[in-house]
Amino acid sequence: MVIRNFKSLVSLRAVIVFAVVFSFLAPDPVWSAKVTASVGVETAQAKTAIPNGTEEDVNDPLEPLNRIIFEFNEGIQDAFLRPISKFYNENVNVTVRQGIGNFLKNLSAPVVVINELLQGEVERAMRTLSLALINSTLGIGGLADVAGELGMEGRDEDFGQTLGVYGVGEGFYLVLPVFGPSNPRDVVGKFLVDGYFDPIGMALDDADETTIIYSLAAMRGIDEYAGIVDELNQVKNTSVDYYAAVRSLYRQKRKTEIRNGSSLELPPIPDLSYDITPEDLGQSLANVKQPAAQ
Repeated sequence: MVIRNFKSLVSLRAVIVFAVVFSFLAPDPVWSAKVTASVGVETAQAKTAIPNGTEEDVNDPLEPLNRIIFEFNEGIQDAFLRPISKFYNENVNVTVRQGIGNFLKNLSAPVVVINELLQGEVERAMRTLSLALINSTLGIGGLADVAGELGMEGRDEDFGQTLGVYGVGEGFYLVLPVFGPSNPRDVVGKFLVDGYFDPIGMALDDADETTIIYSLAAMRGIDEYAGIVDELNQVKNTSVDYYAAVRSLYRQKRKTEIRNGSSLELPPIPDLSYDITPEDLGQSLANVKQPAAQ
């Protein structure tokens, strides 16, 4: 695990350094910053108006490079992820898809518990731990969300959110190859720290079970992307500037997650996280667990 995370650190640092260098060497084209999305985001300039009258500053100094990587990611999605997700949604039984999503979410419980403890939310951490134990036993290894049926709702936490809770700023906007929207705070949290909170991942890594590790990663990617592909397509088809729309949605979503949805200063948005599963896989994610309008 240490070696794998070190390699991740080196590769991600290389991306960031290259991005900074490229941003100084690349020309400064005038990009359109209008965002049009029919799912809760109004057309805006590079600064998005917020209900309380303030404005959201867009910190995107690497925009030329970010757009290149964004288009590269879109190529991968068009060539692989969208067709695979379409096949998955149309040919895999809803119950099976739900079970896979439940199982993968249950595996991430240790990461959620530790981050909740780090945030000082002991009661919430104990609740998450209870939820995981119930689903791991009565739910047959997490395939069934028994705790959810009992009214115990879980939530996702990562170290990027933990840093945000303690006031660490997001820094500049960053688009990672394959992984998509991010920022330095989330890179450190999700990619470099959370791996040490995952006992199952560490055990598989120590046992050199790379096949299982990659298989779980592939399952997680397909399951999560398949759950949001329709909403991504909707945003893409209705946006004047798809890049700016995704950037705005990602930054708003992360701010809401850090506040646990309790202090929403931004318009309701679709959840574009790659780690969500709707309660009914036949319904649109635009209607799943959306923040209530203020």
